[in-house]
Order: sequence, then structure tokens, then C-alpha cells
Amino acid sequence: MSRRPLVDLNQSAVSRYLQLATLFRRRVEIGEWAVGARIPTVDELAGEFGVARLTIRQALGQLEHDGIIQRFRAKGTFVRKRRPQDLWCEVRTDWSGMLLARARATIEILSDEIGTTPAGYEGAGMLAPRYRHLRRRHSRDGEAFLLAEVYIEEEINKRIPAKEFSTKTALRLIADLRGFEIGAAKQTLTIGTADIETSALLGISLNAPVAHIRRVVLDRDGIVVVISDGTYRGDVVKVDMTLKAPREG
Repeated sequence: MSRRPLVDLNQSAVSRYLQLATLFRRRVEIGEWAVGARIPTVDELAGEFGVARLTIRQALGQLEHDGIIQRFRAKGTFVRKRRPQDLWCEVRTDWSGMLLARARATIEILSDEIGTTPAGYEGAGMLAPRYRHLRRRHSRDGEAFLLAEVYIEEEINKRIPAKEFSTKTALRLIADLRGFEIGAAKQTLTIGTADIETSALLGISLNAPVAHIRRVVLDRDGIVVVISDGTYRGDVVKVDMTLKAPREG
């Protein structure tokens, strides 16, 4: 059954097929297009949204690439799966929560460079002269969910056992360091979309939603010892914030 769209696709600078792909994913997520069910035909969807059949095919191609739907000649297009509703990658806003490791998660080091400086850093604290720069990919059950750019102050880096760089989160590396005192820590969240590199490394569609999390740790002297820029795929992450009720006067 077709229904009148609630949005005007011509009012956005985003390509029409990408807009439609987002809408179609949402229909699967909420169960409007149930797993195992045949979805409307290309002609029906083109009529519903008032776009060319090619645009519909491009949008469905995005979902097929992600394994959400499967097209069969002479039979139609069917929903294969939908993302589980229990979003399993939590981003906590308190210090203890940020140290929690993801269950069954693995960390792959994509690149490793010594003696670098974070380019264009504008934030709290003072930069040290040199850092170790790692690019890492976090996965669970073979599915990537996080890309991280991590800078660790060079002297601190020397105190961390080599094996821990592929087993611990960036903040855990510092928190577990004996004798090191944290002066301050800050986390910043922004929402964006996947660029071509992110989409390839996380296995998601170009312009799919992502969450960018920057975490910065300072020592007692105000020196930046860790900068972690993480990009989480948006379909498996939730942000858990603890709010304090105002005091009654």
C-alpha cells in the first residue's frame, strides 16, 4: 500500500536516492517492511515518491549492499534482516562508563606512527612535543563498529605494554597505568555522515549516519596525554547520559 510522502525530496541538497535509502531503512527498522516480506515494486515506489525508477533502484541498491534486502528475478525484492533493536554499543558520559570494554570486541591496528603531533588541535590543555598515532578498528562478532584515531603522549606510550594497544580502549590504556594521575578528561559528541573511507572501513553506506566522539585526557600539569577521535556507526550506538535532578530548595 502506497502512502503520500511527508517530505519533499527536492528541498534537500542530499541526493534523492540517499534520502530514499534512509527512509527505506527506517521502514525495515520499525517493521513496516517485515523480515521475509516482499516490499513494493520499483514502479510502486517510484509512483509513491514521484521519482524516476532509476532513483528507486539506486536507493534499493544501497540496502542490498548492506544485506538488508535481496532481489530475486521474477519474484520481487524481500527483506533479509533488520538491525537488532538492542543497540549494543553504548557511549557513556561518566568516567567509569567510558572505561567499559565492549563484550566480545576485538581491536585491529590499521596504522601506527611514532613522533607525530595532532594537527589543528584546538582544545583544553597544552600539547606535548611528540605523540604516538594509531588508527584502530573495533569489531564485534566480525562486524566493525568503531574507527579510532588515537594520539598518546610519547613518554606515556613507552610505559604501556605493547600487547595492550590491541586489547584495550584508549582511555583504559591510561586508566590502568600505574602511578599516573589524571588531571581532567573531556568528551564531545557530534553527529555526522560517513565519508568514502569511513563507509569502506566500517562496511556501511556512503553518507550513513555516524557519531563522532572526541575524548581528551590531561595530566596534572595540564598536558594533553591522550586524544581519541572515534567514529561509531550510527545504527549500533546509543549515548547513555546520567542526569542529576535539581535540588529542592
